[in-house]
Amino acid sequence: MAKSATIEQFYKDTSMLIPEPVKKEVGHFNIFRTDELYRLAAKNRVMPYNRRAYYKISLIIGRNRAEYADKVIDIPNNALLFATPLIPYNYVPQDENQAGFFCIFSEDFLTQDNSGVRLRELPVFKPGGNPIFFLTDEQIEDIKYIFRKMFREIESDYAYKYDLLRNYVIELIHFGQKLQPATSLFTETNAYKRVSALFIELLERQFPVEPPHQKLNLRSAKDYADQLSIHVNYLNKVLKEITGKTTTELITERIVKESKILLKHTDWNVSEIAYSLGFEEASHFNNLFKKHTALSPRAFRA
Repeated sequence: MAKSATIEQFYKDTSMLIPEPVKKEVGHFNIFRTDELYRLAAKNRVMPYNRRAYYKISLIIGRNRAEYADKVIDIPNNALLFATPLIPYNYVPQDENQAGFFCIFSEDFLTQDNSGVRLRELPVFKPGGNPIFFLTDEQIEDIKYIFRKMFREIESDYAYKYDLLRNYVIELIHFGQKLQPATSLFTETNAYKRVSALFIELLERQFPVEPPHQKLNLRSAKDYADQLSIHVNYLNKVLKEITGKTTTELITERIVKESKILLKHTDWNVSEIAYSLGFEEASHFNNLFKKHTALSPRAFRA
């Protein structure tokens, strides 16, 4: 069953001792060597598919298969992965030769300077963006160098080491953003794009649904318009202009996407999935799913 994984759960799943907590105002940060963790967590090598309550940046060296939202991405050798609490994911090692590094951090760790930076608005962490980048040998060495600086710093007694570690995390984020197409890096400034971005963020916040008794809080175009304090007709006009789709079409697409995830990665029955996605009758869910996929939910799961 898909569920959120806390930082504490991460240490439990990997059989590691939770480090002594740092000052509350600093947030949480830690860094790991993949090969050491791979050996340590030998009984749990398949990472559970769920949403984490923390951010993660991974240098993956080794053959893997990543499952991210409703996508499956084969990693033949080397990649840089950015994971956000908004999107459930896992990656499954395809051989024993696993290496690399990764760091985990809470949102408050990276927002200590009150700069107003919102991680979910950065291109590498945006819902619907590209979270995985394949790397050249030269790029791998550049990223290894950043991670090695992190290891040296976290083990030091420098009074401002967490400030420096934040800078290294930001350096990794900029490294990933430089690998993205230039068109995805421009700041959205006009009113239509701003409203569209707020709608998409609000839509993504509804997912993933977790316990079978949880239901979507926002289900209709009017629900979203009310939440954004704008008229439903204006929201529809904005989204049609920016995306070419109506509000209802975008909501429906996201619900179908989530239903595919739940059918594939949970043991919930179809009625539970239908209820959690806001359908009072499973038959209504079945009809919508079949209309958009040409398969019934049960046929898709089979």
